[in-house]
Amino acid sequence: MAQRAEPGQSGQSGRRGAGQAGADPDGPPGAPYASRRTVLGTALAAVTLATAGAVTGCAPSAGGGSTADQDRSPFTGGGEKGDHVLAVKIDNVGPARPQTGLDQADLVYTEEVEAGLSRILAVFASRVPATLGPVRSARESDLELLRQFGRPALAFSGVQSKLMPTLEAASLRLIPPGKLPEGYERDPARPAPHNLYLRARTAMDAAKDAAAPRDIGFRFGPAPEGGRRVGEHTVRYPAARFTFNWSAGRRRWLVSMDGAPAHTRGDGRLAPATVVIQYVTARASRFRDSAGSVTPYTETVGQGRALVLRDGKEYRARWSRPAADAGTTFTDSDGNRLPFARGQVWTALVPKD
Repeated sequence: MAQRAEPGQSGQSGRRGAGQAGADPDGPPGAPYASRRTVLGTALAAVTLATAGAVTGCAPSAGGGSTADQDRSPFTGGGEKGDHVLAVKIDNVGPARPQTGLDQADLVYTEEVEAGLSRILAVFASRVPATLGPVRSARESDLELLRQFGRPALAFSGVQSKLMPTLEAASLRLIPPGKLPEGYERDPARPAPHNLYLRARTAMDAAKDAAAPRDIGFRFGPAPEGGRRVGEHTVRYPAARFTFNWSAGRRRWLVSMDGAPAHTRGDGRLAPATVVIQYVTARASRFRDSAGSVTPYTETVGQGRALVLRDGKEYRARWSRPAADAGTTFTDSDGNRLPFARGQVWTALVPKD
């Protein structure tokens, strides 16, 4: 496949108001558990319960769950849950790198967009950095992906005018620059349209009615049996690629984009605990960009195969999402839930062969 590597830019600089730079070309105009036997039996039962809770996940199931599980994040399995869900559409071409705040996302989704390039949808709840970006435009398939979160807030630079009615009718708390001008700023040191940043805490304050974090199907716990030892995995789009290298020292997957180590501004290497390669159907949507390239529609409702990378191993899995308002489950060959490592989760939505 053709690859296009674009040089990134680094350096911190001052920013000015969002309205003081050029508009987004693909946005609107102007514009993530007595007796020894009893003691032994009690201890074994406690261990069994604790292990089951760790693997079962964070959110309570229909059969109940421990208080500790309910208090954990359903997105990362961590101790901090957060109050509201904020999704942000983030640019991912060379001039947009290094991004800001991406390391603090609970979840990161990568997807193919026009001309075979990639874009990122980041979901925040447990941690919200001061600044996020660069922010870019939303796509039709984002609406389907985000339905599993209930009614989250969505920050984006704009959309095509024909898509706006569909976006406004969706179960989303929309916060583009036109609705929250004080929530955005431009970085004069970067070229437009790769210089629009979200004041994320301002956005969160304005979206108090956005959905709270809830179970979206993920489960967290100790690594399962089996798996294949791997040190590296690369995901390829027609004009972009992501490589994940296992770091035993950090117990994380170090991210590279288009062959270059991926960092955030001032915060070091991007390094999720779990990487999911989810093979999906990607078809042409009814939209095109300003250059005439067809916008892909990534289908995230349905089922298919997946790979789960954790603890230096690769596990074959199946994913299933029966409806748009349902979560996505990942199971092994026996139909058991496949637990993720606790921490940030990256999901690469990759068109299936």
